[in-house]
Amino acid sequence: MKFADVLLPSPVYELHEPIAQRAGVRVFVKRDDLIHPIISGNKWRKLKYNIARAQQEGKSTLLTFGGAFSNHLYALATFGRMAGIHTIAIVRGEELNPASSPTLQHCFQEGMELHFVSRGEYRLKHKGELFQKLAQGKSDFYYVPEGGTNRFALPGVGEIVDECHAAGIHPDYFVTPAGTGGTAAGLLSRGEKVVAVAVLKNGGFLENDIRHLLDDTGQSVELDLQTGYHFGGYGKYTAELLQFITDFEKRHEIPLEHVYSGKMFFGLLDLIKRGYFAEGTILMALHTGGLQGKLKL
Repeated sequence: MKFADVLLPSPVYELHEPIAQRAGVRVFVKRDDLIHPIISGNKWRKLKYNIARAQQEGKSTLLTFGGAFSNHLYALATFGRMAGIHTIAIVRGEELNPASSPTLQHCFQEGMELHFVSRGEYRLKHKGELFQKLAQGKSDFYYVPEGGTNRFALPGVGEIVDECHAAGIHPDYFVTPAGTGGTAAGLLSRGEKVVAVAVLKNGGFLENDIRHLLDDTGQSVELDLQTGYHFGGYGKYTAELLQFITDFEKRHEIPLEHVYSGKMFFGLLDLIKRGYFAEGTILMALHTGGLQGKLKL
């Protein structure tokens, strides 16, 4: 698939961060947030082969799930329009409507069909009965899981490794935020070592989810899941995190948001400061996009 405004390979920059320099650690940033102005970061990489698969199967509709501020829905609505495939989203929150958030407004304007369900129903989204109810009358659809994370997401994410190697950089570890675990799994599927910073509370379950995604690959897993940098839960934040984001942006002129990238960079620099990585370690931090949800600080 070739679309306008797509920047691949995404740029790589070395992060001249005082904390890392004092520790003798080199940190690079893979700016996947620059891939596309709307379909940025891991969303492009996760959706790329899912949409290609839908087209191969002759499907005319993509069906997915998400919340009112979902980066996934935001990206999929545009990707579907660009690929000429109708999109349907089951949205958590029966009180919502297409004008409830800038994200949902964008999705509606891109032609995404929105169906709102209660939070109780939404929690049962993986149950067969609910899925059949929601999909009734929509037999010609291709299902994309919440966040775009499934086995078809892995090869798109894995291309990050090829791009880094082509740039002459062979990291000891890739560092990524983790919400559903798809990005970490894609990197692990290529045999890389990964430090994943969970962005939601009680994120230990992600390790099993990531390993499950890799069941069919036969790949041994070297995953380091960090669960102490969620700042209260998914989408939650503190004054400390917001101050970190402000200071980071001033030093490096790299925009961050509080849901994914801000927590990942906070965690990464804290680990470096605590001597977690040996001197001489090379780290590749992935900026996975999601800036549509950025707070105005």
